[in-house]
Amino acid sequence: MGELISEMKNNKKYHRRSIRLKGHNYSSSGEYFVTICAKNRRCLFGNIVNDKMVLNDAGMAAERCLRQIPKHYPNAIIDEHIVMPNHVHIIINIVGARHAVPLRNERFGKPTPGSLSTIVRSYKSAVTKQINELRNKHGLIAWQRNYYEHVIRNESELIEIQEYILNNPKQWESDIENVGARHAVPLQNPLRI
Repeated sequence: MGELISEMKNNKKYHRRSIRLKGHNYSSSGEYFVTICAKNRRCLFGNIVNDKMVLNDAGMAAERCLRQIPKHYPNAIIDEHIVMPNHVHIIINIVGARHAVPLRNERFGKPTPGSLSTIVRSYKSAVTKQINELRNKHGLIAWQRNYYEHVIRNESELIEIQEYILNNPKQWESDIENVGARHAVPLQNPLRI
């Protein structure tokens, strides 16, 4: 993970302000590491107990919607993922995509069907709808406006990110997404550096 983190620290295109990789077609085949954060980093989805994530009803809705992504987007395979108290990590593998597809539908300015942004937007919408139904309220904004992604370029990056996701609950006390963390040292997340 050291080389990946070092590269990301030194490369401005991965800085938080530059959300998307310039010139990359997000409807093309590839693996993407996605982090979606709850609005204001609220712990909306459950708690970490004994280094394990315990989902509440909203967390179960987030997990259920994750598992349904391939049903709605047959070109998307969900690899390693986890619903954390206030964010979700997902590795999404987009397969069989057309490479000559424009990034946006020029007529309507909407993301291309089957693109990473369309999949994430649909997921966020479905989770928000289910949470609102659970709470008998409408208008709850469950998510931050955008999401973070990283284009996974090789097998070693994939393995590092899979391990990071698997170990995320054990690292919660130092996780940069944990607003209640007692430690000032951020978790070594390849997406956040």
